[in-house]
Amino acid sequence: MTDHNRLCRMLHPLHAILLAFPIALFSFAVVTDIAYLNTAQMQWTNFSAWSITAALFFTGLVLAWAGVEAVLGRRSAGLIRALIYLAVVAVMFVVGLFNIFRHSQDAWSSVGPGGLIMSIVCAVLALIAGWLLHSRSFTREAGQ
Repeated sequence: MTDHNRLCRMLHPLHAILLAFPIALFSFAVVTDIAYLNTAQMQWTNFSAWSITAALFFTGLVLAWAGVEAVLGRRSAGLIRALIYLAVVAVMFVVGLFNIFRHSQDAWSSVGPGGLIMSIVCAVLALIAGWLLHSRSFTREAGQ
């Protein structure tokens, strides 16, 4: 077993913990967007904006981690899966960035259908990233 594979196996739980934050925070943003659209209470948009901002912070950390892992593991058998994971996290980050720009607007335009759709897309991408990360660890363990 190479040193890189040993290091990845030791640090994998930390990567999973970091990914848990975008999954929870983007999902919470969907809930708060729906609450705002149903009640028109502006505090719900503040909750959404705070949630998306925190999710973007952790997504940035996960994106950096996934990039380093893809570069260091470029000769491993799971390179395609690592690149797909990297792409999903990158798209999640970009959509989340546009989403926070949308949520920083005033009044109804801060959420509306566009903000809700972007929040849903971010939450779904976060769930896909979690599935890819954990299914990869499962197949790695099963192959040993």
